[in-house]
Amino acid sequence: MKLRVLALDLDGTIAVDGRLADRVADAVREARRGGVMTVLVSGRMLGDVRAALPVPDDLFDAVVGENGAVVQMRNIRDPVVLARGPHPALVAEVHRRGLKPRLGLCMAEFDLTAAPDAIASLHALDIPYGVGFERGKLLVLPPGVSKASGLREAVWRLGSSVHNAVAIGDAEDDVSMIDACEIGAAVAWGSEALQRAVGEVVAGPGPASVADYIRRLLVSPTVPPIRPRRAPLRLRLGTRADGTPIDADDCGRNIIVAGDAKSGKTWLVGMLCEQLILRRYAVCILDPEGDYRSLGTLPGVIVHRVRPDDDILPEWLERLFQQPALTVVVDLSALAIGAKRAAVRTLLRAVDAFRRSIGVPHRVFLDEAHYFLHSPEDAKLFDADLGGYCLVTYRIPDLASAVLGACDGIIATKLADRRVAERLLGLVTPTPSSEWAEVLARLPVGEAVLLPMDPEDEHGITRFAFASRLTSHVRHRQKYIDVGVAPGREFVFTRDGWPTGHRARTLQEFLTILPNVPDDVFARHFTCGDFQRWFEHAVGDRALAEAIVGLQNGDATAARAAIVRAIRDRYLEPLSAPAADGCEDRRSTAGAT
Repeated sequence: MKLRVLALDLDGTIAVDGRLADRVADAVREARRGGVMTVLVSGRMLGDVRAALPVPDDLFDAVVGENGAVVQMRNIRDPVVLARGPHPALVAEVHRRGLKPRLGLCMAEFDLTAAPDAIASLHALDIPYGVGFERGKLLVLPPGVSKASGLREAVWRLGSSVHNAVAIGDAEDDVSMIDACEIGAAVAWGSEALQRAVGEVVAGPGPASVADYIRRLLVSPTVPPIRPRRAPLRLRLGTRADGTPIDADDCGRNIIVAGDAKSGKTWLVGMLCEQLILRRYAVCILDPEGDYRSLGTLPGVIVHRVRPDDDILPEWLERLFQQPALTVVVDLSALAIGAKRAAVRTLLRAVDAFRRSIGVPHRVFLDEAHYFLHSPEDAKLFDADLGGYCLVTYRIPDLASAVLGACDGIIATKLADRRVAERLLGLVTPTPSSEWAEVLARLPVGEAVLLPMDPEDEHGITRFAFASRLTSHVRHRQKYIDVGVAPGREFVFTRDGWPTGHRARTLQEFLTILPNVPDDVFARHFTCGDFQRWFEHAVGDRALAEAIVGLQNGDATAARAAIVRAIRDRYLEPLSAPAADGCEDRRSTAGAT
């Protein structure tokens, strides 16, 4: 993801004795000129920050003071106060004890020598305040206040997301700030405990070295080249055979979810989407068949259904894509396959441009990816450098080789075709044993295999059963059996070029009409491949079209029944059949987060 916010602790990180390193000031200005918003996060009171930085507006878009209790936005006169001020009873009690605290808008600051009496005052009054220590001071703060809470408020007011942020600190009190951001780093001259906890260390002898680190961030198009914070986003996949949970680290990787039709892959992808949405990632889901509409029941999710005569990318939809914590599901199920391809090209180009400029959406899901990323030219729509793509497909060989080569993780559901399974396994390094092809061929619905493409991945190949979902899976009959094709694309039954009076606008109408069509009319359309072409190009269901290819040279009477059966099997399965939607019996209101 693109870097949009740089959060910096003050004392010990970029300043010594309250004096900001000149090199760091220059680097911060460079960051702002490059479109990165900068936030100073400090335990000091705002007046002390201004004394240390005479012109903070020249450097920072926001200043978080009092350890997160107040936020000063650039060019706005009054600070934002995020908590109550010191309780009058507490002020009276510490004064009675002879203490002389400094009082801020929310915080009370004591010398460490006064710490025992200050804590005793809190205990005597039974006031639920928090305490912290910084630079020889005891800080008494309202409950729930931290550098993380203040930073989140500042980033929200800047119109960005902590998922596009890098935080740098030097001491234990910076842990909450670092944990709040996508990437966190500790300086080498600071707390060793923080360095061990964070993992990413800014090398150098002192604060001036932060300038070099900032400039390295600025030349990278995305955040992922820097190692993630000590607790990277982990997505719950499910459980191993022994019942232990299995999670996948998500560090902005590009992944493929591959499997046969009705093997549960869409159900699994919906589960991953739920977890990202509830962590307030901005997600874009390009949904060719309407499989993800049920995600609209989650907070912060907008489902937009594109109809045949709609503008693919209206201005309001562009604005939705640019929201830092909003998920947009673009339902393309009403379009014919050709229109879907054009729409996906338009949408991918727009989404990639947003991600390059403002860093959102954070993740992009593309279902039926083989339809849209199969040629060398199509591969240009997949901006591998940005990371964060999930491509869903039941035809892995059809994906462009450049797309396959840019992915570094695979989740596979059942793959009955051994050749396809072996092709998929060939992408893994080192190549797994041939036994795994047999495992993939026999996977039951509701199970999958995690195939990491990084040889250093500590998990290796892992088979697992799916975790629970929060939202229901959209079934085929809920998608578009009753959705009409574009005007002029109806199936018109003809005899010798003249309409017979039978016309189908939906698959449901087609099912109703087909048994009553005269034999000679049916046979003519059947032998000419008219049904197959209509299913693929008007309805937009290539899988259904392919399902009847083998019937072309068969008996017409048997073929009529077979076509009806193929449609009913694909769209009107019994609700009780577990294989119909992947994991019907796993619907739940628990556990996917």
